[in-house]
Amino acid sequence: MSADLRHLRAFLAIAEAGTITRAAARLHIGQPALSRTLHQLEAHLGVRLVERSTHHLALTPAGLAFREHAERAVGAVDALLDPARAGDWLRQPLRLGHAWSALGGRTPELLRRRRAEHPSLPLELVQIDTRTAGLADGRVDAAVLRGRVRIPGTRAARLPDEARMAAVPEGGDLAARASLTLADLAGRTVAINDVTGTTTPSLWPVDARPDLVRVATTEDWLVTIAAGGAAGVTPAATAQLHRFPGVAYVPLTDAPPVPVRLVWTDPPTHPAVPQLATLVQEVMGTTGDGAGDP
Repeated sequence: MSADLRHLRAFLAIAEAGTITRAAARLHIGQPALSRTLHQLEAHLGVRLVERSTHHLALTPAGLAFREHAERAVGAVDALLDPARAGDWLRQPLRLGHAWSALGGRTPELLRRRRAEHPSLPLELVQIDTRTAGLADGRVDAAVLRGRVRIPGTRAARLPDEARMAAVPEGGDLAARASLTLADLAGRTVAINDVTGTTTPSLWPVDARPDLVRVATTEDWLVTIAAGGAAGVTPAATAQLHRFPGVAYVPLTDAPPVPVRLVWTDPPTHPAVPQLATLVQEVMGTTGDGAGDP
């Protein structure tokens, strides 16, 4: 059995009413039928959503978490199918989140092509300093994510991996080099963005790890390096979009590349997300739909 919108509405009615009896009355169905629908949903998900007894009903921790997602999904469907709001989505901007670099040097091309192909539906780039670039909390419709970030209830399209660069103080000995290795940074202090960064100590062997200074934003990371307090490791897109006084970028020859994906909720929160996914892959030169679970 597969669950559908009917199961979500039944679960939400139970959660709101507080009892099977009241929920069944609101939905104009019998209590046994509503109980079966709830059992079907729980069996489909493989988790108990509601604890019930003769005189008591309460959502389990899983039910409380599921309720939030179910309300968002049902609300999105109701808004899309509301005749009084037909066409509203055509006037709502499509929001693409990113933590710091979007599509790097290809970002202007994405914006130009989107504007040319869909002039009445703007694409808004939204920079949000969270691990999911605003996707997990509904602030964007899709997000460009770097590194290993998993978000339940999403799908993703793989984009080309990005090489890593060293970010070093301009004018220093490392800035004059044509390329660097991770070992060149091991004896230095390295700045790490704990919130949205892709660099972790595991890039280096356990016995040859650099000293670390931790920052919370891209701006703090850049300022720390420019001031000579540290070096950094970052995807190539940072070097393309974040030129900063006092910071030089040098290729790292032995650092593993950074995986990049376009991620969106399933179902999408905006009907134009599939169009965006196709366009992003075209701009980035990927072949096939590339879509799958993140």
